[in-house]
Amino acid sequence: MTGVFENYLSSTGGLSADEINFSAQFFKPIRLKKGDFFIREDESCRHIGFIASGAVKAYGIDKEGKENITCFKFENEFVTSFPEFVAQEKSRRSIRAIEDSIIYRISYPDYQHLLGQVTAWNGVIKSVMEHEYNQKESYLLNYNNRSAVDKYRHVLSSEPMLVQRITTQDLASYLGITQRSLTRAKGQIHRPNAL
Repeated sequence: MTGVFENYLSSTGGLSADEINFSAQFFKPIRLKKGDFFIREDESCRHIGFIASGAVKAYGIDKEGKENITCFKFENEFVTSFPEFVAQEKSRRSIRAIEDSIIYRISYPDYQHLLGQVTAWNGVIKSVMEHEYNQKESYLLNYNNRSAVDKYRHVLSSEPMLVQRITTQDLASYLGITQRSLTRAKGQIHRPNAL
């Protein structure tokens, strides 16, 4: 396993070096090419993953067959459909690589075993869940009922990585606007002498 995962666990401050080494054996690396699925909608949610490199998007498909992207995850973030993973139910959304990625994943039985053996993992998972909640809360506060220009301006100031690494189509879906509206918003903000 690369040092990326161990470094992340060290940075949480909750696990000893021995606990980190013990934990690492349960996380198996998988390589996803851009476009590969980590989790498919309507299939059992059997893994939590830690992104060592690359990026993924989470989305549901609406009645018209259109993707509605709810979040992006990058290096040093955990990824799964948490409620369905915990309940061992079918996922209500898909999680798919948007860049070639390396993800260290753990199965549900191994996850349960790890929680039983290393109680400090409860603190790690709690902080991951709090991060998830804060991301969702921030998304609702900053992207609901705002103009395309305001949404794009917020992305530029608060989540510039999205502008650098996400396609226009995916970013528009995430912001809940059309590609055309996003292109217009970019033009308004980046135009010389723009206010």
